[in-house]
Amino acid sequence: MSGGTAMKQITAPDLRALLKTDAEVALIDVREEGAFSKEHLFLAACIPLSHLEFRCPRMVPRKDVPVVVTDGGPADEDRSLGSLSERAAARLAEMGYADVSVLVGGTAGWRAEGYEVFSGVNVPSKAFGEFVEHHYDTPRIEAAELQRMKDAGTDMVILDSRPMPEFNRMSIPGGIDCPGAELVYRVQTMAPDPTTTVVVNCAGRTRSIIGSQSLINAGIPNPVMALKDGTMGWELAGLTCNRGETDHAPAPTGVALDAAKERAAQVARRFGVRRTDSATVAEWLGQADRTTCLLDVRTVEEFEAGHWPGARHAAGGQLVQATDGYVATRNARIVLADGEDGVRATMTASWLIQLGWTDVHVLAELPPVPEVGPVDETPALFQPCETLSVMEMQAVIDSGEPIAVVDLAESLKYRRGHIPGAYWTVRSRLTRSMVALAHAGLILLTASDERLAHYAGQELRAARPDLVVRVLAGGTDAWDAAGLPLEEGLDRALTETDDVWWKPYDHQGGVRQAMEDYLTWEVGLVEQVRRDGLVEFRRFD
Repeated sequence: MSGGTAMKQITAPDLRALLKTDAEVALIDVREEGAFSKEHLFLAACIPLSHLEFRCPRMVPRKDVPVVVTDGGPADEDRSLGSLSERAAARLAEMGYADVSVLVGGTAGWRAEGYEVFSGVNVPSKAFGEFVEHHYDTPRIEAAELQRMKDAGTDMVILDSRPMPEFNRMSIPGGIDCPGAELVYRVQTMAPDPTTTVVVNCAGRTRSIIGSQSLINAGIPNPVMALKDGTMGWELAGLTCNRGETDHAPAPTGVALDAAKERAAQVARRFGVRRTDSATVAEWLGQADRTTCLLDVRTVEEFEAGHWPGARHAAGGQLVQATDGYVATRNARIVLADGEDGVRATMTASWLIQLGWTDVHVLAELPPVPEVGPVDETPALFQPCETLSVMEMQAVIDSGEPIAVVDLAESLKYRRGHIPGAYWTVRSRLTRSMVALAHAGLILLTASDERLAHYAGQELRAARPDLVVRVLAGGTDAWDAAGLPLEEGLDRALTETDDVWWKPYDHQGGVRQAMEDYLTWEVGLVEQVRRDGLVEFRRFD
Protein backbone atom coordinates (compact mmCIF):
# COMPACT_ATOMS: atom_id res chain seq x y z
CA MET A 1 0.00 0.00 0.00
CA SER A 2 1.91 2.99 -1.24
CA GLY A 3 1.04 6.65 -0.81
CA GLY A 4 2.27 10.17 -1.41
CA THR A 5 1.42 10.33 -5.14
CA ALA A 6 -0.92 13.06 -6.36
CA MET A 7 -4.35 11.59 -7.00
CA LYS A 8 -7.27 12.53 -9.20
CA GLN A 9 -9.86 14.24 -7.00
CA ILE A 10 -13.60 14.89 -7.04
CA THR A 11 -15.49 17.42 -4.91
CA ALA A 12 -18.56 16.57 -2.87
CA PRO A 13 -20.94 18.61 -5.11
CA ASP A 14 -19.56 16.94 -8.25
CA LEU A 15 -19.89 13.49 -6.65
CA ARG A 16 -23.47 14.21 -5.62
CA ALA A 17 -24.30 15.26 -9.17
CA LEU A 18 -22.68 12.07 -10.52
CA LEU A 19 -24.65 9.87 -8.11
CA LYS A 20 -27.89 11.39 -9.40
CA THR A 21 -27.22 10.17 -12.94
CA ASP A 22 -27.77 6.68 -14.34
CA ALA A 23 -24.05 6.26 -15.05
CA GLU A 24 -22.10 3.41 -13.52
CA VAL A 25 -19.95 4.51 -10.59
CA ALA A 26 -18.48 2.72 -7.59
CA LEU A 27 -18.30 4.75 -4.38
CA ILE A 28 -16.20 2.90 -1.81
CA ASP A 29 -15.28 3.86 1.74
CA VAL A 30 -11.95 2.27 2.64
CA ARG A 31 -12.10 2.62 6.42
CA GLU A 32 -12.52 -0.38 8.68
CA GLU A 33 -16.18 -1.35 9.04
CA GLY A 34 -16.50 -0.12 12.63
CA ALA A 35 -15.10 3.30 11.72
CA PHE A 36 -17.31 3.40 8.62
CA SER A 37 -20.38 2.61 10.72
CA LYS A 38 -20.00 5.78 12.77
CA GLU A 39 -20.52 8.16 9.84
CA HIS A 40 -20.57 7.64 6.07
CA LEU A 41 -22.27 8.52 2.80
CA PHE A 42 -25.56 6.72 2.13
CA LEU A 43 -24.45 5.15 -1.15
CA ALA A 44 -20.91 4.24 -0.08
CA ALA A 45 -19.97 0.56 0.04
CA CYS A 46 -17.53 -0.35 2.79
CA ILE A 47 -14.44 -2.07 1.33
CA PRO A 48 -11.70 -1.58 3.93
CA LEU A 49 -8.16 -0.91 2.76
CA SER A 50 -7.12 -3.98 4.78
CA HIS A 51 -9.25 -6.20 2.50
CA LEU A 52 -9.16 -4.24 -0.76
CA GLU A 53 -7.59 -6.93 -2.94
CA PHE A 54 -10.05 -9.54 -1.68
CA ARG A 55 -13.35 -7.69 -1.93
CA CYS A 56 -13.01 -5.06 -4.63
CA PRO A 57 -12.70 -7.43 -7.63
CA ARG A 58 -15.94 -9.14 -6.49
CA MET A 59 -17.86 -5.95 -5.84
CA VAL A 60 -16.39 -3.81 -8.65
CA PRO A 61 -15.61 -6.36 -11.38
CA ARG A 62 -15.12 -3.93 -14.30
CA LYS A 63 -11.69 -2.31 -14.05
CA ASP A 64 -12.48 0.81 -16.09
CA VAL A 65 -15.65 1.82 -14.21
CA PRO A 66 -15.26 5.20 -12.42
CA VAL A 67 -14.30 4.50 -8.80
CA VAL A 68 -14.55 7.18 -6.11
CA VAL A 69 -12.65 6.45 -2.90
CA THR A 70 -13.49 8.09 0.40
CA ASP A 71 -12.50 7.85 4.05
CA GLY A 72 -13.37 9.83 7.17
CA GLY A 73 -11.44 12.93 6.11
CA PRO A 74 -8.26 14.61 7.39
CA ALA A 75 -8.36 12.60 10.63
CA ASP A 76 -7.60 9.45 8.60
CA GLU A 77 -4.29 10.83 7.28
CA ASP A 78 -0.99 9.25 8.29
CA ARG A 79 1.89 11.66 7.70
CA SER A 80 4.28 8.90 6.72
CA LEU A 81 1.90 6.97 4.47
CA GLY A 82 -0.74 9.45 3.26
CA SER A 83 -4.49 9.29 3.74
CA LEU A 84 -6.42 6.03 3.63
CA SER A 85 -8.04 7.19 0.39
CA GLU A 86 -4.71 7.98 -1.24
CA ARG A 87 -3.24 4.66 -0.21
CA ALA A 88 -6.31 2.82 -1.50
CA ALA A 89 -6.32 4.76 -4.77
CA ALA A 90 -2.67 3.85 -5.34
CA ARG A 91 -3.39 0.19 -4.63
CA LEU A 92 -6.42 0.18 -6.93
CA ALA A 93 -4.26 1.59 -9.72
CA GLU A 94 -1.78 -1.25 -9.14
CA MET A 95 -4.70 -3.67 -9.37
CA GLY A 96 -5.62 -2.29 -12.80
CA TYR A 97 -8.45 0.11 -12.00
CA ALA A 98 -8.10 2.85 -14.59
CA ASP A 99 -10.39 5.65 -13.38
CA VAL A 100 -9.95 6.27 -9.64
CA SER A 101 -10.76 9.53 -7.85
CA VAL A 102 -10.45 10.57 -4.21
CA LEU A 103 -13.30 12.49 -2.58
CA VAL A 104 -11.95 15.85 -1.40
CA GLY A 105 -12.22 16.01 2.38
CA GLY A 106 -13.72 12.53 2.63
CA THR A 107 -16.88 12.07 4.67
CA ALA A 108 -16.07 15.17 6.71
CA GLY A 109 -15.94 17.22 3.50
CA TRP A 110 -19.28 15.78 2.39
CA ARG A 111 -20.84 16.73 5.72
CA ALA A 112 -19.30 20.23 5.55
CA GLU A 113 -21.24 20.82 2.32
CA GLY A 114 -24.45 20.28 4.31
CA TYR A 115 -25.12 16.82 2.89
CA GLU A 116 -26.55 13.99 4.98
CA VAL A 117 -24.30 11.38 6.61
CA PHE A 118 -25.46 8.06 8.05
CA SER A 119 -24.42 5.69 10.81
CA GLY A 120 -24.69 1.91 10.85
CA VAL A 121 -24.04 -0.69 8.16
CA ASN A 122 -26.08 -1.91 5.16
CA VAL A 123 -28.02 1.32 5.48
CA PRO A 124 -29.76 1.33 2.06
CA SER A 125 -31.24 -2.10 2.74
CA LYS A 126 -32.18 -1.31 6.34
CA ALA A 127 -33.84 1.94 5.29
CA PHE A 128 -35.67 0.06 2.54
CA GLY A 129 -37.07 -2.39 5.07
CA GLU A 130 -38.57 0.49 7.04
CA PHE A 131 -39.96 1.97 3.82
CA VAL A 132 -41.61 -1.36 3.00
CA GLU A 133 -43.32 -1.52 6.38
CA HIS A 134 -44.59 2.05 5.98
CA HIS A 135 -45.70 1.63 2.38
CA TYR A 136 -47.41 -1.76 2.70
CA ASP A 137 -48.41 -1.52 6.37
CA THR A 138 -46.92 -4.96 6.85
CA PRO A 139 -48.79 -6.78 9.67
CA ARG A 140 -46.70 -7.23 12.82
CA ILE A 141 -47.04 -8.84 16.19
CA GLU A 142 -45.43 -7.94 19.52
CA ALA A 143 -43.37 -10.57 21.33
CA ALA A 144 -45.74 -10.72 24.30
CA GLU A 145 -48.74 -11.34 22.03
CA LEU A 146 -46.88 -14.06 20.17
CA GLN A 147 -46.10 -15.76 23.46
CA ARG A 148 -49.80 -15.59 24.43
CA MET A 149 -50.75 -17.21 21.13
CA LYS A 150 -48.17 -19.94 21.67
CA ASP A 151 -49.47 -20.55 25.20
CA ALA A 152 -53.04 -20.76 23.85
CA GLY A 153 -52.00 -23.45 21.36
CA THR A 154 -52.72 -21.33 18.25
CA ASP A 155 -52.03 -23.17 15.01
CA MET A 156 -48.94 -21.35 13.80
CA VAL A 157 -45.49 -21.73 12.32
CA ILE A 158 -42.58 -19.40 13.17
CA LEU A 159 -40.13 -19.03 10.29
CA ASP A 160 -36.75 -17.43 10.98
CA SER A 161 -35.56 -15.56 7.89
CA ARG A 162 -31.85 -15.52 8.79
CA PRO A 163 -29.02 -17.84 7.67
CA MET A 164 -28.45 -20.95 9.77
CA PRO A 165 -25.43 -19.61 11.76
CA GLU A 166 -27.55 -16.72 13.06
CA PHE A 167 -30.52 -18.99 13.75
CA ASN A 168 -28.24 -21.43 15.57
CA ARG A 169 -26.88 -18.63 17.75
CA MET A 170 -30.33 -17.65 19.02
CA SER A 171 -33.89 -18.28 17.90
CA ILE A 172 -37.49 -17.96 18.99
CA PRO A 173 -38.63 -21.16 20.76
CA GLY A 174 -40.36 -23.37 18.22
CA GLY A 175 -38.92 -21.46 15.27
CA ILE A 176 -37.75 -23.08 12.03
CA ASP A 177 -34.93 -21.67 9.90
CA CYS A 178 -36.09 -20.51 6.45
CA PRO A 179 -33.85 -17.70 5.15
CA GLY A 180 -35.29 -14.76 3.19
CA ALA A 181 -35.70 -15.79 -0.43
CA GLU A 182 -36.50 -19.37 0.67
CA LEU A 183 -39.76 -18.32 2.34
CA VAL A 184 -42.07 -18.35 -0.69
CA TYR A 185 -40.20 -21.40 -1.97
CA ARG A 186 -40.68 -23.48 1.21
CA VAL A 187 -43.71 -22.06 3.05
CA GLN A 188 -46.27 -24.42 1.52
CA THR A 189 -44.41 -27.38 3.00
CA MET A 190 -44.38 -25.75 6.44
CA ALA A 191 -47.96 -24.42 6.42
CA PRO A 192 -50.12 -26.40 3.99
CA ASP A 193 -53.29 -25.49 5.88
CA PRO A 194 -54.34 -21.95 4.80
CA THR A 195 -55.64 -21.21 8.30
CA THR A 196 -52.19 -21.68 9.89
CA THR A 197 -50.73 -18.38 11.03
CA VAL A 198 -47.23 -17.69 9.69
CA VAL A 199 -44.93 -15.49 11.79
CA VAL A 200 -41.61 -14.36 10.30
CA ASN A 201 -38.75 -13.16 12.47
CA CYS A 202 -35.12 -12.09 12.23
CA ALA A 203 -32.76 -10.52 14.78
CA GLY A 204 -34.25 -7.04 14.42
CA ARG A 205 -36.60 -5.67 11.82
CA THR A 206 -35.53 -5.71 8.15
CA ARG A 207 -35.64 -9.41 7.31
CA SER A 208 -38.83 -9.90 9.34
CA ILE A 209 -40.53 -7.16 7.34
CA ILE A 210 -39.21 -8.18 3.92
CA GLY A 211 -39.90 -11.86 4.60
CA SER A 212 -43.48 -11.29 5.74
CA GLN A 213 -44.22 -8.95 2.87
CA SER A 214 -42.72 -11.47 0.43
CA LEU A 215 -45.32 -14.03 1.52
CA ILE A 216 -48.11 -11.45 1.29
CA ASN A 217 -46.95 -10.23 -2.14
CA ALA A 218 -46.87 -13.85 -3.31
CA GLY A 219 -50.50 -14.24 -2.29
CA ILE A 220 -50.33 -17.04 0.24
CA PRO A 221 -53.76 -17.39 1.87
CA ASN A 222 -52.44 -17.75 5.43
CA PRO A 223 -52.47 -14.97 8.01
CA VAL A 224 -48.91 -13.53 7.95
CA MET A 225 -47.20 -11.33 10.54
CA ALA A 226 -43.70 -10.04 11.20
CA LEU A 227 -42.42 -10.43 14.75
CA LYS A 228 -41.82 -6.83 15.74
CA ASP A 229 -38.13 -6.29 16.49
CA GLY A 230 -37.28 -9.97 16.09
CA THR A 231 -35.17 -11.81 18.65
CA MET A 232 -34.16 -8.44 20.12
CA GLY A 233 -37.78 -7.60 20.78
CA TRP A 234 -38.30 -11.07 22.22
CA GLU A 235 -35.50 -10.62 24.75
CA LEU A 236 -36.43 -7.00 25.50
CA ALA A 237 -39.89 -8.36 26.45
CA GLY A 238 -38.20 -10.54 29.08
CA LEU A 239 -38.56 -13.75 27.08
CA THR A 240 -35.78 -16.27 26.46
CA CYS A 241 -34.36 -17.32 23.10
CA ASN A 242 -33.23 -20.83 22.32
CA ARG A 243 -29.58 -21.56 21.53
CA GLY A 244 -28.13 -24.19 19.25
CA GLU A 245 -31.23 -25.03 17.19
CA THR A 246 -30.73 -26.52 13.71
CA ASP A 247 -34.26 -27.18 12.34
CA HIS A 248 -34.55 -26.06 8.73
CA ALA A 249 -37.57 -25.90 6.44
CA PRO A 250 -37.37 -28.62 3.75
CA ALA A 251 -37.31 -27.93 0.01
CA PRO A 252 -40.68 -28.25 -1.75
CA THR A 253 -41.78 -31.05 -4.05
CA GLY A 254 -44.94 -31.85 -5.96
CA VAL A 255 -47.93 -29.65 -5.13
CA ALA A 256 -45.85 -27.42 -2.83
CA LEU A 257 -43.33 -26.70 -5.58
CA ASP A 258 -46.11 -26.01 -8.10
CA ALA A 259 -47.68 -23.54 -5.66
CA ALA A 260 -44.34 -21.76 -5.15
CA LYS A 261 -43.80 -21.42 -8.91
CA GLU A 262 -47.30 -20.07 -9.44
CA ARG A 263 -46.88 -17.51 -6.67
CA ALA A 264 -43.50 -16.39 -7.99
CA ALA A 265 -45.00 -15.93 -11.46
CA GLN A 266 -47.63 -13.68 -9.92
CA VAL A 267 -44.90 -11.60 -8.27
CA ALA A 268 -42.95 -11.40 -11.55
CA ARG A 269 -45.97 -9.96 -13.35
CA ARG A 270 -46.67 -7.39 -10.65
CA PHE A 271 -43.12 -6.07 -10.30
CA GLY A 272 -41.90 -6.47 -13.86
CA VAL A 273 -39.30 -9.18 -13.19
CA ARG A 274 -37.58 -10.14 -16.44
CA ARG A 275 -36.14 -13.54 -17.35
CA THR A 276 -33.15 -14.06 -19.59
CA ASP A 277 -31.20 -17.00 -20.99
CA SER A 278 -27.65 -18.23 -20.75
CA ALA A 279 -26.65 -17.08 -24.23
CA THR A 280 -27.69 -13.51 -23.45
CA VAL A 281 -25.90 -13.58 -20.10
CA ALA A 282 -22.71 -14.81 -21.78
CA GLU A 283 -22.94 -11.90 -24.20
CA TRP A 284 -23.48 -9.44 -21.34
CA LEU A 285 -20.52 -10.80 -19.38
CA GLY A 286 -18.35 -10.16 -22.42
CA GLN A 287 -19.28 -6.49 -22.70
CA ALA A 288 -16.34 -4.21 -21.96
CA ASP A 289 -18.39 -1.07 -21.30
CA ARG A 290 -21.10 -2.46 -19.00
CA THR A 291 -20.94 -4.18 -15.62
CA THR A 292 -22.90 -7.42 -15.24
CA CYS A 293 -22.95 -9.10 -11.84
CA LEU A 294 -23.97 -12.78 -11.93
CA LEU A 295 -25.18 -13.81 -8.47
CA ASP A 296 -26.47 -17.24 -7.45
CA VAL A 297 -29.25 -16.84 -4.87
CA ARG A 298 -29.67 -20.50 -3.87
CA THR A 299 -28.30 -22.07 -0.70
CA VAL A 300 -24.53 -22.35 -0.35
CA GLU A 301 -24.85 -26.15 -0.51
CA GLU A 302 -26.60 -25.95 -3.88
CA PHE A 303 -24.09 -23.39 -5.13
CA GLU A 304 -21.09 -25.50 -4.22
CA ALA A 305 -22.68 -28.61 -5.75
CA GLY A 306 -22.71 -26.84 -9.12
CA HIS A 307 -23.10 -23.26 -10.39
CA TRP A 308 -22.71 -21.13 -13.49
CA PRO A 309 -19.05 -20.36 -14.26
CA GLY A 310 -18.31 -16.82 -13.11
CA ALA A 311 -21.22 -16.69 -10.64
CA ARG A 312 -20.77 -15.64 -7.03
CA HIS A 313 -22.91 -16.89 -4.19
CA ALA A 314 -25.35 -14.38 -2.69
CA ALA A 315 -28.23 -16.06 -0.85
CA GLY A 316 -31.33 -14.12 -1.87
CA GLY A 317 -32.41 -12.92 1.55
CA GLN A 318 -28.93 -11.71 2.41
CA LEU A 319 -28.59 -9.95 -0.93
CA VAL A 320 -31.67 -7.86 -0.17
CA GLN A 321 -30.56 -7.39 3.45
CA ALA A 322 -27.05 -6.21 2.50
CA THR A 323 -26.98 -5.33 -1.20
CA ASP A 324 -24.04 -2.96 -0.69
CA GLY A 325 -22.01 -5.91 0.57
CA TYR A 326 -22.30 -7.70 -2.79
CA VAL A 327 -22.51 -5.01 -5.48
CA ALA A 328 -20.60 -1.73 -5.21
CA THR A 329 -21.08 -0.52 -8.80
CA ARG A 330 -24.13 1.71 -8.80
CA ASN A 331 -26.41 1.14 -11.85
CA ALA A 332 -24.77 -2.20 -12.70
CA ARG A 333 -26.79 -4.92 -14.40
CA ILE A 334 -27.66 -7.74 -11.99
CA VAL A 335 -28.43 -11.30 -13.11
CA LEU A 336 -29.78 -13.68 -10.47
CA ALA A 337 -29.11 -17.35 -11.10
CA ASP A 338 -31.41 -19.99 -9.62
CA GLY A 339 -32.64 -23.50 -10.19
CA GLU A 340 -34.95 -24.17 -13.13
CA ASP A 341 -38.06 -22.98 -11.26
CA GLY A 342 -36.58 -19.52 -10.57
CA VAL A 343 -38.71 -18.92 -7.46
CA ARG A 344 -35.97 -17.58 -5.21
CA ALA A 345 -34.41 -15.42 -7.92
CA THR A 346 -37.80 -13.96 -8.82
CA MET A 347 -38.56 -13.00 -5.22
CA THR A 348 -35.10 -11.47 -4.83
CA ALA A 349 -35.40 -9.58 -8.11
CA SER A 350 -38.75 -8.12 -7.08
CA TRP A 351 -37.12 -6.53 -4.05
CA LEU A 352 -34.04 -5.27 -5.90
CA ILE A 353 -36.34 -3.56 -8.38
CA GLN A 354 -38.16 -1.83 -5.54
CA LEU A 355 -34.81 -0.90 -3.99
CA GLY A 356 -34.11 1.07 -7.17
CA TRP A 357 -32.01 -1.30 -9.31
CA THR A 358 -33.40 -0.90 -12.82
CA ASP A 359 -31.56 -3.60 -14.77
CA VAL A 360 -32.33 -6.88 -12.96
CA HIS A 361 -32.83 -10.27 -14.62
CA VAL A 362 -33.50 -13.87 -13.62
CA LEU A 363 -31.52 -16.75 -15.12
CA ALA A 364 -33.57 -19.85 -14.35
CA GLU A 365 -31.48 -22.53 -16.01
CA LEU A 366 -29.00 -25.05 -14.72
CA PRO A 367 -25.57 -24.85 -16.41
CA PRO A 368 -24.78 -27.76 -18.76
CA VAL A 369 -21.23 -27.93 -17.35
CA PRO A 370 -21.34 -26.46 -13.84
CA GLU A 371 -18.42 -25.36 -11.75
CA VAL A 372 -18.26 -27.27 -8.47
CA GLY A 373 -17.10 -26.07 -5.07
CA PRO A 374 -16.41 -22.60 -3.69
CA VAL A 375 -15.06 -19.94 -6.03
CA ASP A 376 -11.27 -19.53 -6.04
CA GLU A 377 -10.75 -15.84 -5.35
CA THR A 378 -7.01 -15.59 -4.74
CA PRO A 379 -6.34 -11.90 -5.36
CA ALA A 380 -3.92 -10.36 -7.83
CA LEU A 381 -0.50 -9.09 -6.73
CA PHE A 382 -0.23 -12.04 -4.36
CA GLN A 383 3.33 -12.92 -3.26
CA PRO A 384 3.40 -15.25 -0.28
CA CYS A 385 5.80 -14.86 2.62
CA GLU A 386 7.67 -17.72 4.21
CA THR A 387 5.43 -19.80 6.46
CA LEU A 388 5.81 -21.71 9.68
CA SER A 389 3.79 -24.76 10.62
CA VAL A 390 1.97 -24.81 13.95
CA MET A 391 4.69 -26.92 15.53
CA GLU A 392 7.44 -24.70 14.11
CA MET A 393 5.72 -21.58 15.44
CA GLN A 394 5.27 -23.14 18.86
CA ALA A 395 8.99 -24.00 18.91
CA VAL A 396 9.92 -20.40 18.05
CA ILE A 397 7.59 -19.05 20.75
CA ASP A 398 9.03 -21.47 23.30
CA SER A 399 12.63 -20.56 22.36
CA GLY A 400 12.54 -17.27 24.27
CA GLU A 401 13.70 -15.26 21.25
CA PRO A 402 12.52 -11.61 21.05
CA ILE A 403 9.46 -12.20 18.90
CA ALA A 404 5.90 -10.92 18.59
CA VAL A 405 2.88 -12.86 17.38
CA VAL A 406 0.47 -10.47 15.66
CA ASP A 407 -3.11 -11.57 14.93
CA LEU A 408 -4.92 -9.85 12.03
CA ALA A 409 -8.27 -11.62 12.48
CA GLU A 410 -11.47 -9.72 13.18
CA SER A 411 -11.31 -8.23 16.67
CA LEU A 412 -14.37 -10.22 17.75
CA LYS A 413 -12.74 -13.48 16.70
CA TYR A 414 -9.51 -12.47 18.43
CA ARG A 415 -11.52 -11.70 21.56
CA ARG A 416 -13.07 -15.18 21.50
CA GLY A 417 -9.73 -16.94 21.20
CA HIS A 418 -6.14 -16.25 20.11
CA ILE A 419 -2.64 -17.65 20.51
CA PRO A 420 -1.47 -16.90 24.06
CA GLY A 421 0.53 -13.68 24.10
CA ALA A 422 -0.54 -12.60 20.61
CA TYR A 423 -1.11 -8.93 19.86
CA TRP A 424 -3.95 -7.68 17.67
CA THR A 425 -4.11 -5.03 14.96
CA VAL A 426 -5.52 -4.48 11.47
CA ARG A 427 -3.50 -4.75 8.29
CA SER A 428 -3.85 -1.09 7.31
CA ARG A 429 -2.24 -0.05 10.62
CA LEU A 430 0.31 -2.85 10.96
CA THR A 431 3.41 -0.78 10.18
CA ARG A 432 2.33 1.93 12.64
CA SER A 433 1.63 -0.75 15.26
CA MET A 434 5.27 -1.84 15.15
CA VAL A 435 6.16 1.11 17.40
CA ALA A 436 4.74 -0.85 20.31
CA LEU A 437 6.75 -3.95 19.34
CA ALA A 438 10.24 -2.43 19.20
CA HIS A 439 11.57 -5.36 21.24
CA ALA A 440 10.82 -7.89 18.49
CA GLY A 441 13.12 -8.69 15.60
CA LEU A 442 10.89 -11.55 14.41
CA ILE A 443 7.21 -10.93 13.64
CA LEU A 444 4.91 -13.94 13.35
CA LEU A 445 1.65 -13.09 11.56
CA THR A 446 -1.61 -15.02 11.78
CA ALA A 447 -5.05 -14.33 10.33
CA SER A 448 -8.39 -16.01 9.73
CA ASP A 449 -7.61 -15.84 6.01
CA GLU A 450 -3.96 -16.77 5.61
CA ARG A 451 -3.73 -14.68 2.42
CA LEU A 452 -4.37 -11.54 4.45
CA ALA A 453 -1.33 -12.30 6.60
CA HIS A 454 0.81 -12.74 3.48
CA TYR A 455 -0.28 -9.37 2.10
CA ALA A 456 0.41 -7.72 5.44
CA GLY A 457 3.80 -9.44 5.58
CA GLN A 458 4.75 -8.09 2.15
CA GLU A 459 4.00 -4.54 3.25
CA LEU A 460 5.73 -4.89 6.59
CA ARG A 461 8.91 -6.21 4.98
CA ALA A 462 8.89 -3.30 2.52
CA ALA A 463 8.45 -0.74 5.30
CA ARG A 464 10.74 -2.46 7.82
CA PRO A 465 13.43 -4.50 6.04
CA ASP A 466 15.16 -4.91 9.41
CA LEU A 467 12.40 -7.27 10.56
CA VAL A 468 12.12 -10.98 9.87
CA VAL A 469 8.49 -11.80 9.02
CA ARG A 470 6.86 -15.22 8.94
CA VAL A 471 3.23 -16.34 8.48
CA LEU A 472 1.48 -19.13 10.39
CA ALA A 473 0.27 -21.69 7.85
CA GLY A 474 -3.46 -22.19 8.32
CA GLY A 475 -3.72 -19.30 10.79
CA THR A 476 -5.08 -19.49 14.31
CA ASP A 477 -7.64 -22.09 13.21
CA ALA A 478 -4.75 -24.48 12.52
CA TRP A 479 -3.31 -23.74 15.96
CA ASP A 480 -6.67 -24.52 17.56
CA ALA A 481 -7.14 -27.67 15.46
CA ALA A 482 -3.77 -28.92 16.71
CA GLY A 483 -5.18 -28.86 20.24
CA LEU A 484 -2.98 -25.99 21.40
CA PRO A 485 -4.35 -23.52 23.95
CA LEU A 486 -6.09 -20.25 23.17
CA GLU A 487 -6.72 -17.27 25.40
CA GLU A 488 -9.59 -14.79 25.34
CA GLY A 489 -9.85 -11.02 25.59
CA LEU A 490 -8.66 -7.82 23.91
CA ASP A 491 -5.88 -6.94 26.35
CA ARG A 492 -3.13 -6.68 23.71
CA ALA A 493 -4.94 -4.66 21.02
CA LEU A 494 -2.43 -2.30 19.37
CA THR A 495 -5.08 -0.10 17.79
CA GLU A 496 -8.74 0.78 18.17
CA THR A 497 -11.06 -2.21 17.74
CA ASP A 498 -13.09 -0.52 15.02
CA ASP A 499 -12.49 -3.11 12.30
CA VAL A 500 -16.03 -4.49 12.50
CA TRP A 501 -19.45 -3.16 13.41
CA TRP A 502 -20.52 -4.76 16.66
CA LYS A 503 -24.04 -6.13 16.68
CA PRO A 504 -25.96 -5.40 19.88
CA TYR A 505 -25.31 -8.97 21.03
CA ASP A 506 -21.54 -8.53 20.63
CA HIS A 507 -21.26 -6.02 23.45
CA GLN A 508 -20.04 -7.47 26.74
CA GLY A 509 -22.03 -4.95 28.75
CA GLY A 510 -25.07 -2.78 28.11
CA VAL A 511 -26.62 -5.25 25.65
CA ARG A 512 -30.18 -4.15 26.41
CA GLN A 513 -29.37 -0.49 25.73
CA ALA A 514 -27.51 -1.48 22.56
CA MET A 515 -30.58 -3.35 21.30
CA GLU A 516 -32.89 -0.44 22.08
CA ASP A 517 -30.54 2.01 20.39
CA TYR A 518 -30.28 -0.18 17.30
CA LEU A 519 -34.04 -0.54 16.89
CA THR A 520 -34.54 3.21 17.35
CA TRP A 521 -31.86 3.89 14.73
CA GLU A 522 -33.46 1.52 12.24
CA VAL A 523 -36.93 3.09 12.54
CA GLY A 524 -35.47 6.56 12.01
CA LEU A 525 -33.83 5.76 8.68
CA VAL A 526 -36.87 6.50 6.49
CA GLU A 527 -36.91 10.17 7.44
CA GLN A 528 -33.14 10.46 7.08
CA VAL A 529 -33.25 9.01 3.55
CA ARG A 530 -35.94 11.54 2.68
CA ARG A 531 -33.68 14.37 3.86
CA ASP A 532 -30.72 12.95 1.94
CA GLY A 533 -32.68 13.03 -1.31
CA LEU A 534 -30.29 10.85 -3.35
CA VAL A 535 -32.51 7.78 -3.56
CA GLU A 536 -36.24 7.24 -3.85
CA PHE A 537 -37.46 3.69 -3.40
CA ARG A 538 -39.95 2.49 -6.01
CA ARG A 539 -43.60 2.19 -5.05
CA PHE A 540 -45.92 -0.48 -6.42
CA ASP A 541 -49.62 -0.51 -5.56
